[in-house]
Amino acid sequence: MDPIRKIFDNHDAFPMSFAHKNTKSSLSELPDHFHDWYEIVYVYRGRGTFFIDHTFYEMKQGDLFLIPGNTIHRATPDKESPVTSTAIYFSPSIVQLPSLGDDFSYLQCFEQAATLRNYKFEMRLPQSQHLELLLDVIENEYKHPTIGKRQSILIHLLQLLLTIQREMTTDIKSPKLDTLVGPIWMREIILYIDQHFCEDIGLQALSKQVSVTPAHFSRVFKQFIGMNISTYLITKRIIRAKQLLQESDASVGTIADMCGFESLPHFHAMFKRVFGITPAAARKSFRSF
Repeated sequence: MDPIRKIFDNHDAFPMSFAHKNTKSSLSELPDHFHDWYEIVYVYRGRGTFFIDHTFYEMKQGDLFLIPGNTIHRATPDKESPVTSTAIYFSPSIVQLPSLGDDFSYLQCFEQAATLRNYKFEMRLPQSQHLELLLDVIENEYKHPTIGKRQSILIHLLQLLLTIQREMTTDIKSPKLDTLVGPIWMREIILYIDQHFCEDIGLQALSKQVSVTPAHFSRVFKQFIGMNISTYLITKRIIRAKQLLQESDASVGTIADMCGFESLPHFHAMFKRVFGITPAAARKSFRSF
């Protein structure tokens, strides 16, 4: 099973997608996946769980989730009370506007979430009402094509991001990170993998780490994460390799070794299978901007 990368069209003139008040079942949700675009998810009603990066979160009314690009995540709606939510997906390029002399960025709320390793925020009623109003305006623009439609959608997206950032610095509540999802050993091993995924670890070593049989580990891990352990490890390594190709001057071979790939050919093959280009071509594209 290959890592699941959801692909959006970065060459679209308007790189943004909007799914308003969708109610999804567990069958319609993707297993663990990642994508280059940034994602905002706001929950209107229902219950479920959301796995993002290395943590399971409870989903409920008024919750806001901020998912930076290339972050592994998976939503699992409750069978009896499935989640109804709005999701916005967008390329970071669409909000990279002039700084106007200060250090504000429209991606600042995502950067803060990534720094804190906390991607969920609980909205109070006045905040929720303001957020829902902005989302309704964006939906209305999508449904009624008029002059300046895309410009209006972008303006309201920017207003949404500005509102979220301002609220995050005031009184949005951050939840407790340790939600009661799955056995304790599952939460412990996810944190362990997050710290050691570039090392020589696999099913045998990880199941031994938490004192369960490999068969039981494999079954429970797939149940809660949606990927088998080998696919999950490769996905984490591929995402890290892409980050290093973009941010460091280390050679491709060095990065392959740093990220735990068994050989340079294996790294080349997996990277191209997931991203559609070689590591060297990816680095060149990063530096052409």
